Amino acid sequence: MTLVLIVILTLAWVAITGSVTIANLLLGLVISILATGLLRRVFALPPLGRRLWAIVVLTILFLRELIVSAVRVSLVVLRPNLNSLRPAIIAFPLSVTSDAEITLLASLITLTPGTLSVDVSDDRSMLYVHVLDLKDRASVVADIANGFEAKVRNIFL
Repeated sequence: MTLVLIVILTLAWVAITGSVTIANLLLGLVISILATGLLRRVFALPPLGRRLWAIVVLTILFLRELIVSAVRVSLVVLRPNLNSLRPAIIAFPLSVTSDAEITLLASLITLTPGTLSVDVSDDRSMLYVHVLDLKDRASVVADIANGFEAKVRNIFL
């Protein structure tokens, strides 16, 4: 978006000055970059635009996690060594608070192969998640917090 604005302002500069030279084009480019940098908040996306962008980012993250998790679960199925699996239910501390945020987060976790949202605590501070193979609880919590939960929070800002 900003790049498009810079190009438009640069071309407007060239049109207004009436001089199509490399030096004038570069001067217009520098002025356009400075102007968009100084007026960044004026040209910021409206709340709807930010929300749509956050939804696109979450969708891309979900598709990536879906593919990676599907491959991991497929490898578990193809090499069934049940002695090496460590299924577990972990308590994930929630930073999202609304019903919509918690529901979306729980649904994304459930739709990802190898994980399943089991329950939400009565005070809505914990989400209980079943993990097919738990190697490190802290890394699972960090992955969910920095991945799905952060993106869900961005949608509902």
